[in-house]
Order: sequence, then C-alpha cells, then structure tokens
Amino acid sequence: MARIIPSELVEPVVRVMLGSIDIGDGGTAEQRRVIRALTTGYWDRDDLDLDALTPAGPDEAATLIVDPRHRRRMRQFMVLLEMCRHPLEAAQVDRTEAYAAALGEDGPGLEAMRVLIRDGTAAASEYLMARAQAMAEEEAEDAAFRELPIHIDAPDPDLVARLRALGDLPAGTLGRAYFDFIDGNGFSFPGENPGFPATFLQHDMCHVLCDYDPHGMDEIAVNTMILGAADTDQHWITLVSSLALREAGFLVPEGYEPIAPGTLDWDGSAEMFADALRRGAECTGDFAGADLMALAAEPLAEVRARFGIQPRRV
Repeated sequence: MARIIPSELVEPVVRVMLGSIDIGDGGTAEQRRVIRALTTGYWDRDDLDLDALTPAGPDEAATLIVDPRHRRRMRQFMVLLEMCRHPLEAAQVDRTEAYAAALGEDGPGLEAMRVLIRDGTAAASEYLMARAQAMAEEEAEDAAFRELPIHIDAPDPDLVARLRALGDLPAGTLGRAYFDFIDGNGFSFPGENPGFPATFLQHDMCHVLCDYDPHGMDEIAVNTMILGAADTDQHWITLVSSLALREAGFLVPEGYEPIAPGTLDWDGSAEMFADALRRGAECTGDFAGADLMALAAEPLAEVRARFGIQPRRV
C-alpha cells in the first residue's frame, strides 16, 4: 500500500499539521518533533524546514486537502498530535475540532479526546475500551483466524497444546519465532489464563513479523505499521488505544498500572513511529488480517517477503 498522502501534498499537509497544534505557542516541542519525524522519516522530505513554513488555518486546510482519503489521514495525524500535548488543554481540543469540522471529518479518536477534556480520564478510558472491545470482537469474527475463540472464559488445554506445539517447528519458521517470543518474554499462551481473546495471538504474531518488542514504543510502532499497511477502522482504533495507553496516558485497562505520558518524546521514538508508518506503506497486503496460524510452518523470511515487510531503519 502506497503512502496515502501524495508527494505534491506533503508540504500543504505539514503546514496544516503545524497550524493544528498552534494554540498560541506554535505547538509543543514534542508535537513539532513528531511532525519533523514524519516529514523526514515517512515522506523523505529533508528539504522542508518547519520553521520556514507558514501554518495553514482550518479554512485553508479545506481548500488544500479535498480528497476523502487524504482528509481521513489528516484527521488521524491531528489526533496523534493532539495526544502529544501534555497536559492536554481545552484549547488544543477546540483547535483540532475546528480543523476536523472544516475537513468534514469525525471519528472515535476525536471523540475520545472530547470525552477526556470534558469528563476526565476515567470516562475517556471507559469510552475507548468499549470502542476497542467492540472493534476487537468484530475483527475476530471477520478475520481469517475466526476459528479461534473470541473470548476465553476458562483454561483451554487443547488451544494451549496447539500453540505450544509451535515450539517443535524448525528454527526460522514463523510459528517457532512466535513460540520463542511468548516463551522468551515469560508471557502466557492464549488458553492458559482466562480472558485472552484470539486477537492476542494475532497481535503477537504481528510483533514477530514486524520485528518489534512487546514493550514501550515498540507497542505503538507495531500498531502504527499495521495501520500503514491497511487503513481500516479496526486498525485505527487499535492504534488510538495504544497511543491512549502509552502516549496520552489516560487509558488504563483493568490490571494495568497507569503509564506516564509522552512515549513519543523519548529519544528516537518519533523517528521509530515515522519509520513504522513508512514500513507499513511499503507492505503489499494486510498481514494483520491474514490467517497467520496457517503460515506458522513457513520460514519467517518468506512470510515477510509475501507481505512486502521491509527491515527497520530505526
């Protein structure tokens, strides 16, 4: 899947992003860092100097960006940048809303931030977890791995045995790499502990395919790459949830400790985000929606080649 924003729109889109973060301060250092990383690491536009560009307002944004696909991606970028302001201010939400209205865009990412600023973290967390759960169930029902249980309410020895048998596959296969990923990180296999949906299996196999760890910025990166490969509503809400957990810091699932916001402000994190989006755009198919269990016995390198998954730059 090619980059959604074409080359001729990169500069206008960057100008719109710069305008969307400006609530009288030109945007925060983190917000500008993310824009710069996207400009250089995703679009390969090292020639653009953010300080020399004139930010575009909402009305100009509507004239510059007219294609619905471009407007959708612009809305996603604005939600991302909104989440990168700490602490979040009502003026930032209002600013983003003005641009979204001008572009005729709306969606769960925008709504989550509205709830956050209006009703607080608990309400925003509850809203987003409900949306994410609904999307996860829809995805599990529709995807190629639907023969696996959506919910696991009790230990499932047969499923555990099936997954642990992947450890008997030859080294270098997708299934063996998945087994080593789960076992090496001390995780439970789906079926060992109640409450793990089938999407955990699919998600962790995506970690293996994309070469990302199950921690910190790597969790954001794998979901970013998935969205870059296929811009679906399911993939978008999954990325929003990941950002809400690890960047905005308001999503706190049951059993989790709150995570300090600002993951994208760590050294190299913004660049990793842009690189993940680039890698996703270079993919030739929606690997997250494929039946990866059916490919478990194939060499990992061949599965990556099948979906056009390129190595990490960052």
